[in-house]
Amino acid sequence: MALNRSLKIAPSILSADFANFGAECEAIEAQGADWVHVDVMDGHFVPNITFGPSTCAAIRPHIKTVMDVHLMIAPVDPYIDAFAKAGADVITAHVEAGPHIHRTMQAIRAAGAKAGVALNPGTPASSVEYLLDMVDLVCVMTVNPGFGGQKFIHSQVEKVRQLRAMIGDRPIHIEIDGGVDPTTAPLVAAAGADVLVAGSAVFRGGSVSNPAPYGANIKAIRDAVLSTTV
Repeated sequence: MALNRSLKIAPSILSADFANFGAECEAIEAQGADWVHVDVMDGHFVPNITFGPSTCAAIRPHIKTVMDVHLMIAPVDPYIDAFAKAGADVITAHVEAGPHIHRTMQAIRAAGAKAGVALNPGTPASSVEYLLDMVDLVCVMTVNPGFGGQKFIHSQVEKVRQLRAMIGDRPIHIEIDGGVDPTTAPLVAAAGADVLVAGSAVFRGGSVSNPAPYGANIKAIRDAVLSTTV
């Protein structure tokens, strides 16, 4: 997975039909998704429980692009190998989830996946300054993690700007997770983000049997960004 800083839309399957995950992954890719984002929650680090490695392994054959696995769990390290073996291309762990985030990034890369580090809204950009030479992605949470459909936290746009300046020419993606829609997407893209996770804003109005709204929603987000950068 080579670095490509062109805009990427990564629908979160947290908003998909849980009974049709494989078909939903195929549908969003056919409708223009660049990555497929999998939100893993443990009911401990965040107040919700979602998926595990077995779910990732089950949907992996249905994903042709990038399976982007976001671990909102603590502890993280004991589960890295399982998610890597399940086919995760990117594994992202939270800087707040454990005392040894540097070791966690090492473990993700050793498992053969790209290493991502995530920041909650109350966590400063400076917390990842000494990780930038060993990560492939920084995920900025623009909502408090745990549930889909939350309102975008605008103070995080400045954090994205700070991260882009800190990253410089390093080959690192900046990902946004939370409240992304055609109104907020241009704000974070202008600040330096290149991967936009969107759940309800993509899946709203569509279904496996009627996937065209997925494509329209993805296009609306992409067009909103492109219209502000040309």
